[in-house]
Amino acid sequence: MLEKPETPPAGAMHQGILIESAELRIVSLPLLTPFVISTGTMTAKTFPLLVLKGEGLEGIGEAVMDPAPDYLEETIPGAMAFLRDVLLPQIVGKRFASPYELQPILAPWRGNRMAKAVVEMAFWDLWAKSLNIPLKAALGGVGDSVDVGVSLGIAPVEKTLERVDEAVANGYKRTKLKIAQGHDVKIVEAVRARHPDIKLTVDANTDYGMDDLPVLQALDDFRLDYIEQPLAYDDIHDHAKVQAALKTAICLDESIRSAKDARIALELGAARVINIKVGRVGGFASARAIHDTCAAFDAPVWCGGMLESGIGRAHNIHLATLANFTKPGDTSSASRYFKRDIINEPLEATNGEMPVPTNGPGIGVTLDQGFLKTVSDHVEEIGA
Repeated sequence: MLEKPETPPAGAMHQGILIESAELRIVSLPLLTPFVISTGTMTAKTFPLLVLKGEGLEGIGEAVMDPAPDYLEETIPGAMAFLRDVLLPQIVGKRFASPYELQPILAPWRGNRMAKAVVEMAFWDLWAKSLNIPLKAALGGVGDSVDVGVSLGIAPVEKTLERVDEAVANGYKRTKLKIAQGHDVKIVEAVRARHPDIKLTVDANTDYGMDDLPVLQALDDFRLDYIEQPLAYDDIHDHAKVQAALKTAICLDESIRSAKDARIALELGAARVINIKVGRVGGFASARAIHDTCAAFDAPVWCGGMLESGIGRAHNIHLATLANFTKPGDTSSASRYFKRDIINEPLEATNGEMPVPTNGPGIGVTLDQGFLKTVSDHVEEIGA
């Protein structure tokens, strides 16, 4: 029999980790350059930040809903109320032995996956810290770095070409262009003419319909790795029709909220690639289930981004160490987006590879508390 250690890691008791309190704040980080997609323009990244406190440790999570429901249905005001009034009072003051013990509390509530995700992600960080292991180890990931690409917002042709040139010079392993109706074939044609051999993808952010099939078919000529989410956010059926009419793979983003969605999409032939965003799908438990489902179908996945700060980026990097994340993700260098981040550790890619953060267990990064105060619009504490 193994002897019990005299001093176990903080929080690693058999009865679980007691969540003593939660800190909830709204953070707003200005973007260096406005980010333009088919649904609108973002000039700052505004998001809820959650810190779960217990056993002398802190677990941190970043929520990804927008101020208005322009990506999916959730909004920051609605999420803050749901977190403050419903979810956090159900977990503060209680013990949990693993993140999976949160599921009976989170599962009964319909939708609100992004709000659920930030609670679950913060606890994954707290749990990994209690075990004194990196988050990637808790998730089952391997490796010291992940492949990453860039996501370029909508801009005029010449500006887009400059941005692509810069991305290629920096060694990024995939270039993704945001497209929209009227800003698609010509921009892709120009980029492909200048860079005939780069791994190139496009993201439509739901801007097309079945009537636009000829435009999507025209994109077949440019050897794209995939076309991301051309149709509606809640559509799988018509994506199957489009995929059958294209040589290029379709990648689904907004349409995939669960492992069931992924299974249905892959069974119907609605996509050949799946983008996994932890916040969109409700947390790491769901993300892992989607990852495993896609692996069973031999469908590759990659980790999408929501312009996160260093906290969300660190979570994404650890997730992307799982085996079926075989396509480059969106977690490029933070300095491309922010003059200053809210963490102390720089998350910077080199030659298209992002190192897994290693400053301590859990997500491997720490909050810059002084700067965080200057970019926090609201702070509140939820106690037992």
